Amino acid sequence: MPAYKFEALDADGKPKSGLVEADNAKAARAQLRAQALVPLDVAIVQQAANDAVASRFKRRVFNGTGLAVWTRQMAGLVGSGLPLERALTALMDDSEDPRQRELVAHLRSEVNGGSTFARALATAPREFDDVYRAVVAAGEQSGALGPVLERMADDLEARQELRGKVVGAMLYPAIVSLIAVVIVIALLTYVVPQVAGVYAGGKRALPLLTVAMLALSAFVRQWGWLVAIAAAAGGVMLAFSLRNDAFRERFDAFWLKLPLVGRLSRGYNAARFAGTLAMLAGAGVPILKALQAAAETQSNRAMRADAMAALVQVREGAPLANAMASKKRFPGLLAMFARLGEQTGTLPRMLQRAADQLSGEVQRRAMAMATILEPLLIGAMGAVVLVIMLAVLMPIIQLNTWVR
Repeated sequence: MPAYKFEALDADGKPKSGLVEADNAKAARAQLRAQALVPLDVAIVQQAANDAVASRFKRRVFNGTGLAVWTRQMAGLVGSGLPLERALTALMDDSEDPRQRELVAHLRSEVNGGSTFARALATAPREFDDVYRAVVAAGEQSGALGPVLERMADDLEARQELRGKVVGAMLYPAIVSLIAVVIVIALLTYVVPQVAGVYAGGKRALPLLTVAMLALSAFVRQWGWLVAIAAAAGGVMLAFSLRNDAFRERFDAFWLKLPLVGRLSRGYNAARFAGTLAMLAGAGVPILKALQAAAETQSNRAMRADAMAALVQVREGAPLANAMASKKRFPGLLAMFARLGEQTGTLPRMLQRAADQLSGEVQRRAMAMATILEPLLIGAMGAVVLVIMLAVLMPIIQLNTWVR
């Protein structure tokens, strides 16, 4: 049961404060009145609310696509003039997923208890991140919750589309690489040893390529398990090392310097940063808060550090364009559009244009990379298989030559 912090007046008019446990804010106020107290302010204790909801929802209720659909439905209901409580009731009744129905019922109880929608969402931080809650809070304060939720749904859908295209473009080369590795290992551990037994009794010297392939096959069969264990141990050590913030930032900075994937990661993070900042600024969120929330969306820690450093410069009075231009990891296109937006008073629109252009560039790069990698990987796999087969067949060809 969540805890609520309260400020109230007793029968003598003296202020009192403390904590009370209740299902919602309305029930907390009822408890205070039962104690002959006049409640002045009742606010949920965030950590207690998070723990309570987290204990009820062990796994995430919404995936990326599900959250975008739910937000679109919510935007349509609120935008049509339906009160928030009735909109939540409608979504709860229409939901076929019991866990989703329970989550929406929890949000409705919070709203019925007097909480704002943003505060109700804050009780489920696993489902609704800081950016989502900040946009909703700005929409509630401006009285334009419906249009703001529409914009949020657009952003979620665009983010899912970009991510899907990047993952889809990289999926085929990854599958081809995995199949190639499996085929090569199977040839080295099964086919080559079978053929080696045929040449074991021969007195003639084997070709150099065959000798090298037999030695490689013997190494894989004898020490392959050790190499696999070492690779797995290295992966585990890297995963644990990435939990260290300093190491993760250095690793991500190195990742950005890689020839192909580095530029792709840089563009993806910049597009997400610009899109989030445009959405928050357009919703009326103060620029400093919007910058901080947008920085938190960066999966690359090096670029997140640059975004936070830009936030410090903006807080000290520097224009956003100058702050972004000083961070070389962000594309110059972002600083250029930010400068245009600041000069014309259309910063959210210019930032959204920058996000759209960066997203389009990321998609083109991903498709181009996949187009280039596909024939290269197939050719490389064919070359490796050809070398192995030549190593197997060369003694037979040589033997035929000697017989003639």
